[in-house]
Amino acid sequence: MVKIESSGLMAEPLADLDPYAEDRLPEESMESFHFTPGDTPMLMSIPHGGTALPGDLAGRLTPEAQRLPDTDWHLERLYDFVPTLGIAILRAEFSRYAIDLNRAPDGSALYPGARNSELVPVTTFANEPIYRKGPAPDAREIARRREQFWKPYHARLAGSLEEIKRRHGHAVLFDCHSIRSAVPRFFDGRLPDFNLGTADGSSCDGSLRDRLAGSLAGFDTYSLAVDGRFKGGYITRHYGAPKDGIHAFQLELSYATYMEDDPPFTFRDDLAERVRPALKSMLETALEWGPNKRAAR
Repeated sequence: MVKIESSGLMAEPLADLDPYAEDRLPEESMESFHFTPGDTPMLMSIPHGGTALPGDLAGRLTPEAQRLPDTDWHLERLYDFVPTLGIAILRAEFSRYAIDLNRAPDGSALYPGARNSELVPVTTFANEPIYRKGPAPDAREIARRREQFWKPYHARLAGSLEEIKRRHGHAVLFDCHSIRSAVPRFFDGRLPDFNLGTADGSSCDGSLRDRLAGSLAGFDTYSLAVDGRFKGGYITRHYGAPKDGIHAFQLELSYATYMEDDPPFTFRDDLAERVRPALKSMLETALEWGPNKRAAR
């Protein structure tokens, strides 16, 4: 297994960036994901932050794809305050080029009729080939990757939500993402800074959606879209079940709010310091919300 840094060079697994590691509950580390328990009704999922590549996959990728340009870079570093809030964290270890954990297991399109990326991608967001000359992954290889990477992540995700719901009476799932500010394959022009997705209001209670949007809108130096081009991926849509006490939302954050938009995708401390208050406010709003509090208003 190899792991790739934002410089595009292969390296050993990156060091844990969590400054509060000693204060956290015992952690579970597995080959395909890393899970840190929390003590609140909230779970943070980071399905596209992984940079590990299994087996010989790195050698099969084009030089451009080996840089993993479609990674949701530096999210743990950006959200370094999350452990202090008591939020459980589930993050993928492997790159989305191995398999996309935010797509349906049967590969069905998220946005029918629009341009979509695949369960096992064969092109980058820039429409460049991921694989060198030779066959792309066939059905058998896709099935193997689904068993090895997709299913364990989702088993832990589903189990964690059920445990949180059992302990707290409800669960809130935050699916955490980021993307380049301009990706012509998927959208025209420049993406808003904050892209809140709730599957058009079906993945969480309407009052939670309104409060999250209100929290983000309060930081008016940033642009905001609610259920725009990014309405929430498979994780948000599949697990969000407000009538069953599980409320899910996604934030697709523009790279430009915290890092360089282009390779080598350098983290910008100055930008991160400016945007963190908005992100923290959003998560504190989700933690303060609850079905009982809503009913009491």
